[in-house]
Amino acid sequence: MKDKFKNALILFVTFLKIGAFTFGGGYAMIPIIEKEICEKHKWLRGEEILDIFAIAESTPGPIAINSATFVGYKVAGFFGAFCATFGVVLPSFVIISVISLVLKEFSEYKAVKYAFTGIRAGVLALVIKALVSMYKKCPKSLFGYILMGGAFILSAFTEINVIFIIIGCAVIGLVYSAVLRKRGKEI
Repeated sequence: MKDKFKNALILFVTFLKIGAFTFGGGYAMIPIIEKEICEKHKWLRGEEILDIFAIAESTPGPIAINSATFVGYKVAGFFGAFCATFGVVLPSFVIISVISLVLKEFSEYKAVKYAFTGIRAGVLALVIKALVSMYKKCPKSLFGYILMGGAFILSAFTEINVIFIIIGCAVIGLVYSAVLRKRGKEI
């Protein structure tokens, strides 16, 4: 019990840092969460965190909050999930509350506009890093590439809701793996 409490406290501080110093939302947080959880604290392996990101993306809610909740629960149970989730949400809540009070007064300053331009560029770099990191860990096959390409085309060039694309990919993956198992092949 003492270890779970200690881990929950460490989870809170870890996700508080992630929430406070990562701009751009959940996708920008993915590489930082991975580094903290897998490399620094060694709570989970790379494959486990990839599964958590997949589940967090496909469940309702922001990916950063879902990831924090799943990681927290895996590491320290319910209290860990609560602490990790609270830690990742708290900085945004405080920052948005403060910014909402003063944004209108400062939004026209050139320095503020330039800062947001730089922040957007940094966020794009973090999202691309998350993409590369997840790509390296995913199993590679012709089927996976075709499914990925199809999902990208549907999400980028049609009005189909991304949720339906994710559900469709999951169903196609289940059918494909069932066919492979029936034929006696490994996935």
